[in-house]
Amino acid sequence: MNLGLTGKTVIVCASSSGLGKATALEFAREGAGVMLCSRRESELQRAAADIKAATGHEPRYTVADVTKAADITRLVEATVAAFGGMFALINNSGGPPAGTFDQFDDAAWQSAFELNLLSYIRTTRAVLPHLRKAGGGRIVNFTSTSVKSPIENLILSNTFRTGVMGLTKTLSGELGPEGILLNVLGPGRIQTPRIEQLDSLRAQKTGVPVEQVRVDACKAIPVGRYGTPAEFAKLAVFLASPANTYITGQTLLVDGGMVKAY
Repeated sequence: MNLGLTGKTVIVCASSSGLGKATALEFAREGAGVMLCSRRESELQRAAADIKAATGHEPRYTVADVTKAADITRLVEATVAAFGGMFALINNSGGPPAGTFDQFDDAAWQSAFELNLLSYIRTTRAVLPHLRKAGGGRIVNFTSTSVKSPIENLILSNTFRTGVMGLTKTLSGELGPEGILLNVLGPGRIQTPRIEQLDSLRAQKTGVPVEQVRVDACKAIPVGRYGTPAEFAKLAVFLASPANTYITGQTLLVDGGMVKAY
C-alpha cells in the first residue's frame, strides 16, 4: 500500500530507541521527513545513523526533554525550520516507575503527570497551528494496554495513560472537522528495553528467573510470543499517514490478543 508519506513531515518523540525508533524507521522507509527527539544526543546520533543505514533516508534530530515546555517549543520550531511544515506527530514517552499506591508521594505523581500526560498536551498544542496550516494532519498517542486493563504494580502508568485516552477521544471530536485525526496505540508485551525492565522487576519480586517470567507471560498471549517493535510501528505509521482517512478517536492495542476486554 502507498501510504502517501513521501514529502510529509513527522515528529517522533522518544525515538532514540524502542518503539519510537522503530516507528521513525518505518516512516523513513515510506519517504517521510523524520524529526527524532530524545534527551541524549549520543543516542540520537546512533539512532539517526541506524535509520539512514537501513533506509537511505537520513532523519534530523533535536535534543529535547518532553517534560519541559521550552524544549517542546524548540523541537517544533526546529522541525518547521528544517522541513518547512508538518503533517504528523507521534507522542511517546518513557514509562514512570513501577510500584503501588503507598510507595509514591506528590512529587512522584507530579513527575508521572508531566511525563505521561502533560507532555502529550503540550506537544499537541504546539503542533496544531502547523497541522491546521497544512489543511489537516495526524496525531498518534502511544500509551499501553493498561488503558483497557490496568497492570499490576503500575499505578502511575495506569492513571495517566488512561488520561491520554480521554484527551484523544475528546480532541478527535473537536479536530475532526479540520481533517486532523487522532488515535491511541497501546503496546502489549513488545520486546523493548521497557518490557525487559518490567520483566526483571517481576522476577525480583516473585523470586523466579526472568526467563520463567517471560514463559508465563507468553501463556496469556494467544499468539504465544512477545511482539516486535516493527510489528507495532507498521500500524503506527499507517494511522499517522494520509492512507488513514476515516479512523479517529480510537484506542487500538497491539498485544497479540493478550487483553480480553472489548
